[in-house]
Amino acid sequence: MSMLSDYLEAALINTVLRGQQYASPVKVYAGLFKSDPTDAGTGVEVSGGGYVRQEITFSSPVDGQTMNTLDILFPVATALWGTITHIGIYDAQTGGNLLLYGPLEFERTIDISSQFKIPASYLIIRLK
Repeated sequence: MSMLSDYLEAALINTVLRGQQYASPVKVYAGLFKSDPTDAGTGVEVSGGGYVRQEITFSSPVDGQTMNTLDILFPVATALWGTITHIGIYDAQTGGNLLLYGPLEFERTIDISSQFKIPASYLIIRLK
């Protein structure tokens, strides 16, 4: 996963190349999508049925790569969430800005009473 949103691309250019300040988020959150979020963040994020974005902690980067340090466990679905195709990383638990996104290796349908889990070290961010 290393697709940057338009928001983060502009923030990086402004910070690194134009000397403008960027306030990094204190926490970041995983969001699940039923379609490609695109750089513009226009995909269909799961909603309802007990869904809520989950906080992620990442390891220190090594060679342009980091990964989640703990399991990311979403709540048990209380309604059909549908087929999850992509994951996004946000700077807020609700609303906020999409930072990064990418497709899942395997799509997964979340039915009522199902739970979506990303094991530790499985969400890998590469900036190479």
